[in-house]
Order: sequence, then structure tokens, then C-alpha cells
Amino acid sequence: MRKPLLSLVTTAFSAVFVAANQIGIDNDKDYDRQQCSGMYSKKGWGGDTDPFILTTFDKASTPDDKDVFVSLVVFEFRDEDLIGVWPSPDAPEKEYVCTQPNIDKKFCNSTQLGEFILSPNASDSRNQIMSKKINLKDPQVPKYDVKRTGYYCVSSFPFSKDAQYKGKIEFRNAYGKLPAAQIAKLPFYAGITIVYAVIGIFWGFLYAQNRHDILPVQNYITAIVVFLIVEYLMTWGFYDYQNNHGSNALAKVMLVIVSILNAGRNSFSFFLLLIVCMGYGVVKPSLGKTMVYVRFLAIAHFVFGVIYAVASLSITPDNAGPLVLFVILPLAGTLTAFYVWTLNSLNLTMKDLLERKQSVKAMMYKKLWWCILASIIVIFAFFFLNSFTFAERSSPDFVPKHWKTRWFILDGWLNLVYMVDIAYVAYLWRPTANNRRFAMSDEIAQDDDGGFDMGSFGGSLDEEDARSPTREEMMNGYGGRSKGELSPVPPKPVSEGAGKKAQRSSLDGETIFAVGEDGERSSEDEFESPRASAEKQKLTGKSD
Repeated sequence: MRKPLLSLVTTAFSAVFVAANQIGIDNDKDYDRQQCSGMYSKKGWGGDTDPFILTTFDKASTPDDKDVFVSLVVFEFRDEDLIGVWPSPDAPEKEYVCTQPNIDKKFCNSTQLGEFILSPNASDSRNQIMSKKINLKDPQVPKYDVKRTGYYCVSSFPFSKDAQYKGKIEFRNAYGKLPAAQIAKLPFYAGITIVYAVIGIFWGFLYAQNRHDILPVQNYITAIVVFLIVEYLMTWGFYDYQNNHGSNALAKVMLVIVSILNAGRNSFSFFLLLIVCMGYGVVKPSLGKTMVYVRFLAIAHFVFGVIYAVASLSITPDNAGPLVLFVILPLAGTLTAFYVWTLNSLNLTMKDLLERKQSVKAMMYKKLWWCILASIIVIFAFFFLNSFTFAERSSPDFVPKHWKTRWFILDGWLNLVYMVDIAYVAYLWRPTANNRRFAMSDEIAQDDDGGFDMGSFGGSLDEEDARSPTREEMMNGYGGRSKGELSPVPPKPVSEGAGKKAQRSSLDGETIFAVGEDGERSSEDEFESPRASAEKQKLTGKSD
């Protein structure tokens, strides 16, 4: 009994993440003699039936028709100390099973022969402790009623010499057949599906409103939003089906489909993030041959992700050998390639925009950079905080304390971070009016030396016009132009004479001083009056 109790962490991990609420029990290995799982009371989570633990042993046949007994005990983990007795204060381990020598030592009585020994104060426990002796020739099916939420264990021991046994333990909760450690995923994935559906509705409204001015990158964002709605709806449907029907053949097929969709989501997300960081649709109208390489990388990552998912479902940790590296290393390689390529592309795009003084577009990519950085900080901070929790994993009560929240630590919070990132990227690249004009137009760079041209003479006097334009101003026409005047085609060069003419016409209606050149006279000078001529001679001291 000591070894199964000390190996509780190993058995608990297999129980927490088991695909169904039925777990096998046998005496082939020490840790298979004990199985544990979290259980909710009827009030704890709700449901139609009273929760219970049912243990069924396979019927054994012996050549000499002898009785074969197995000792069984069902208890809540906190009552572990109430099982077994210490034969002496300095004894290395407890005596757990009532045998004849233990009866002689008064550790138990003859009616308890073959059962687990319980301490005298076991009846004071808030939870029931059930100890039975099972005859494998005609095995009974003991049923344990769960009254309180807790972490329950079923432990067995071959009482008869060389007894071989196998059986199944059903941890049945009031709400259905889904394990208690996974039931929280049901409302969690339902909630995320609703959030993605709301995002999809808003995105679809903007897409339909500006359907004639959609960028290619926005089509990819539309595809991934739809894909996410389908994937999370399928994931929620899988857990709901398993809760109602258990882990049958269809549930296993759905699990494979969900795993494939998850691999597709990861590949599609990395692909979308990479082409966005490359400036596709906003800075560059096309990526050319680079797009082919990006697609190849995404397909390779998807294939390796599916192989990894299938291997995770078919290979147990006990059977995993060196060959598992051939499954992990290719996936790690494509993942690393995506990380390095994405960050490098984002830096190059921002550098190009800053050098060309495209402040509005650069600000969009700077916000994306901050989003990626914030996500990385959150992930590392979460791992750092959880490291203190996992430092206690060698303790036997580690899993019993955390079985309710382990699903969120391993899976839930990453889905939340991913959802926030997708929503933010969709917000930055949302469909708006004049999308193509904004994408293909260049912002007029402001000179750093304070110079100006005549075309902006009137507007440069206004301090408000000296600021950088916003994204909406870029799309609607900046610098006093009416909506629709901004063109992505650069202006044609004009001759010097035409330029002077344009400048001259721009000054019509203004009060200016004209300075005449030598040899030029106005028509009024030709008809000066004698009095005006005399006054002029006095002022200048000259005569005509």
C-alpha cells in the first residue's frame, strides 16, 4: 500500500487527463493498483443524478476452483492517514491489510480479514471510507456515494497469493460522464465560441459595408475568424458530446478532428502574423515569390502538428522512446522558423516606414509590435509565477490541491491570450472606407530643416496643419482636400513657367507690392500730369 500512495502523483496525472470517466485498475504495476480522480458533489456543479464511484472486477477462473480475494478501499485523499496502522513507533511503514498475523496483534478483528485496516477514529471523518474484500470468483460491484466535492482514490491489493485481477473504475459525476477535472472546459469553450462569433459579426458587418474596398490581407483575417468560430464550436461540441455519451468511437473520431483543427489554427495563425509583419496589403501590394515560401512553411508546420497530435493520442509516456524526437524536432524547427522570420520581418517593415517617414503606417506596426511584446511578457510572467506552484509537484498532495485549476494552467489561459491577440490584430486591420487608397498612398514627408514650398505656404501658417495625419485623414484626403482627391499616383513634374503661373494664380485677390524692372513703365506713367511730374523732380532731384 505504501508504494501506491507514494506514487499518487503519477497515477493522478493519468486520471486527471484521461479521455473518459472510466479508468482501468490491475496489479501488473504498483501504480495501477490505485486510481484517483476529482469528483464534484451534486450541489457543487449540479446535475440530475447522485454522483458515485463504481468498481467492477473481471471474473477470475482458477483450475482448482479456489477462492481469489482482492482487498479494496475507497476514500477521499485527505483521509489517507486514517488507512493502516503503525505496528510500532519506529516501524518503517504501516500495515494496511488485515491478515491473520495482524489479527493476532489486535490490529483488526476476524470479521475484517482481507480488508484494509482502518484507524479507530476513521468513523469521525466527514467522508465515508469504504473497505471491502472482493471474491473474484463471483465479484460484487461495490458502489461508493460521493457526498462532498473532493479528490477520491480507489486502492486495491491482491490478498490471495499470486492473485491476478483486472477491473474498471467509473467516476460518475452528477452532471454527466465528463471527468471532473475537465468539466470546466465545457462553459469555457462555449464562452470563447460566443466571443469569436461576436467578433465575426462585427467583422462581417464592416466587411460587407466596405466590400468594394477590401485588401487581400483582410480576406485572410476573414478566413481565420471563420475558422476559429468553427474550431471552437467543434471543441465545445466534443466536450458536450463526451459529457452526454462518454468516450465511445464517435467521441474518439471527434477528438482526432479537434486535434487536426488545432494544428490548422496554429499554422494559419503563424502564417497570418508573418504576412502581416511583412507589410502585405498595407506596405506591399504583393509579396511575390516570398508568399510561396511562407505557404510552404505553414503547410509543413501543419503536417508536423498533425503528426504530433496523433502521436500524443496514441503514444503513452511509458512507451515513448528516442523515436519521439523525430516527431517533436520537426515541429520545433518550423515553429522556430516562424518566430525568427516574423520578428525580423516586423523590424524591417518598421524600419522601412520610418525611413520613408510614413508615420501613420509605422504607428500601426508599432502597435502590433507592442501587442506581440505584451503577449510574450504575459506568457513568461505566467510561467514564472506557475514555477512556484510546480515546485511542489513532488509532494503527494500536489494534484489533489490543484485538480480543479490545472486545465486552465495548461490550456485555458493560452487560449485567452490568443483570443486577445486575434481581436487586436482584427481591430488594427479592420475594413474601413478607402482601404486601398490608404494602403497604396504615401504620406507626404515633412522636411526636418524647416523648409517649405509655395504650394503649402498658406496652410503652413496654421499650427494645426503641422501635425502628422491620422489614418482616417490619410484615407479621406489630408491637407484640406476633399474626400476622394488623394491619389496613389505621384504628381507629374511641371515646367518652371507653369510653376510660376500656378503660384501667380494662387495669389489672385491678395494685396501685393509689384516692383518694376529697368526699362519697364506702366501705362499710367505714360500719361503723368504736369503737377505730378514737378513733384517727382523735387523728390528725386532729377528731370526727365
